[in-house]
Amino acid sequence: MNLLPKSTADFGSTEYWNSFFRKRGNQAFEWYGEYPELCGQLHKYIKPRDEILVVGCGNSKLSVDMYDVGFRKITNIDISPVVVKQMQEANRTTRPEMIWREMDATAMSFPDESFSVVLDKGTLDALYTDQSAPVVATVRKYLAEICRVLRTAGRYVCVSLLQAHILQEVLDHFPAADFMLRVVRCPDAGRGSSEDGSHMVVFAVVATKFKNLPMRVLELCLAGDQIERVQRAEDIQAAVASAQKAAMVCNGLARGSIAGQAEVSIDLFHPSVKSAPRYTIHVLDQTPKRGNGKYAAFIVPQGRDTEWLFATPAGRRKLQESAKFDRLAIVTLHRGHTYTDLEAVKEELAESVKSLAPSGLPGTTSIPYLSIGAEVGRRETIHTGSSALSGEYVVEEITGDNGRLFRRLVFLANQSVVQSEAALKMARVRGSRAPQKVIDPGYLACQHHLFMTVGVRLAVNVAPDAQDCPVAVVGLGGGGLCTFIRECLKTTTITAVEIDPEIEQIAVKYFGLTLDKRLRVAIADGIRFLAEEATRGARYSALLFDVDSKDPTVGMSCPPAAFLERDVLANVRQLVGDTGLFVLNLVCRNDSLRETTVQSLKQAFRYVLSYQLDEDVNEIFYCSDNERLKDANSWQEMLRVAADDVNKLARKEKLTHQQELVDLSDFITALKI
Repeated sequence: MNLLPKSTADFGSTEYWNSFFRKRGNQAFEWYGEYPELCGQLHKYIKPRDEILVVGCGNSKLSVDMYDVGFRKITNIDISPVVVKQMQEANRTTRPEMIWREMDATAMSFPDESFSVVLDKGTLDALYTDQSAPVVATVRKYLAEICRVLRTAGRYVCVSLLQAHILQEVLDHFPAADFMLRVVRCPDAGRGSSEDGSHMVVFAVVATKFKNLPMRVLELCLAGDQIERVQRAEDIQAAVASAQKAAMVCNGLARGSIAGQAEVSIDLFHPSVKSAPRYTIHVLDQTPKRGNGKYAAFIVPQGRDTEWLFATPAGRRKLQESAKFDRLAIVTLHRGHTYTDLEAVKEELAESVKSLAPSGLPGTTSIPYLSIGAEVGRRETIHTGSSALSGEYVVEEITGDNGRLFRRLVFLANQSVVQSEAALKMARVRGSRAPQKVIDPGYLACQHHLFMTVGVRLAVNVAPDAQDCPVAVVGLGGGGLCTFIRECLKTTTITAVEIDPEIEQIAVKYFGLTLDKRLRVAIADGIRFLAEEATRGARYSALLFDVDSKDPTVGMSCPPAAFLERDVLANVRQLVGDTGLFVLNLVCRNDSLRETTVQSLKQAFRYVLSYQLDEDVNEIFYCSDNERLKDANSWQEMLRVAADDVNKLARKEKLTHQQELVDLSDFITALKI
């Protein structure tokens, strides 16, 4: 039996509704949910003593159920005489006080101010089928009638899907007519009506009538009972649109698997903090396998969210494969929010995680939550600031594995990337009786820095004067790489080139950078510095590029493309001469850009090798014109020696790093010429 209208215009016709209700007979038709799904919101705004007008009642059980729980003063009207007669006959003896009348809601015969509540479930949506002039005129007549029949302090409660044009009309009409306007989400409505698990996002518009409202009052309540007053109609429109888009994502996930496709990500905001999401959920599917679980959520502890396994699509895919669930929702917790404990996070996420469940999962199924340990982790902000070049930043401390503390620098424009990291240790400081938190100078946070240090050691080993090895590092960050090179390779003197003076101050104050005769910082544009050094005839045993791009739209985030221009590489070639080494940290996700970079390096240097890190996107390039490095065997042997030297010297100086190169076979064989 086809009960859907042939066109949306049919929603406004008496003929359509007469036909509709004849076909359905006495079977109730519930737009957007039944009374049990709506009562949680309705009871907040409608009281048993209210005189209630239900407009466009149809054969919905809503007013019947309200009558049965104590609402006695209910008048129902509908444009269809068929349905009015059906409802009169069905309720005459059991609900004698109920009134049912055939009436057009756009031209009601009731006196002014007859009712304290007008209740509308889907009628405004049914009337406002398009934005043609006749339809708009009808809708405005309807809203004017609502205003007329309502008493002062009375309420128009409208259950609606709030399509954009409907919400716009509501926002235009009611505040201008001295109504206080609140938009409330009905979280339980619209669920379970679809066999594929999808549901509609249902809202309640609550417009309260005043005689002379001194100021426009707009409010939102989209989560729980928290009501937020907003200043602009645009804030309500944005919030409603966000909820609708999120529902579209959930509906799409409910309808089928996204195995073999890109992950789906959704941000969850706290109603009182809209400047930054409280949670981000990444949803991944894999082809179902016998014996695997259907669905689980994985909560990433604070501070771990920047690790490869959690911060990258490839890492999250690997996590899902190891977790062995058909669908995995990976949840990250954002800075700027407080999370009391893991159980509180689970409770807060329960409804959202459930809404992302795959089709076929019974509603009573308990969704398992996975994590690392039993805590949400620790993240404490110790300093916030702003750089004229890099924008706002935070210096924060997090707790890692085994309770070890780390300090990090993060630019808020790219919060998924840790700009710098240092390990903390407890040590006695001069003038202090108790041990204090201090920077561990021997901890090397970034794996790629280890391979860059090996490159510096290779340059030292092939340098004509092993006792005088000047090194230039373009890009300071927190200074961890420069500090490690100075502590490990004692014959080096290091010039760190940094364009942002704020970064130098952060490195010194918060990351333990010590400036002395072996380590200095030059505040300068890196490209200009290289040109000026080349002009004055400077020489470096090793020159390192570890500088990031501020433009996230390009496929290469390190270095900026300008650093790979021909004249820049020519200056680099001049500065390292015939015996020195150029070491480049390349972060490039665009194959075409990478190939262009490789060709540029090969045009500037005779000998080029690269090493791709296993779990990071970093690729380290070693470039030189040194004749001792003219063939693969020479390169591999000398790099083997350099790597061994770095390990031995690090152990001697009691330095630590993430990955000791004890077994060099993978590193050497992975080098590409």
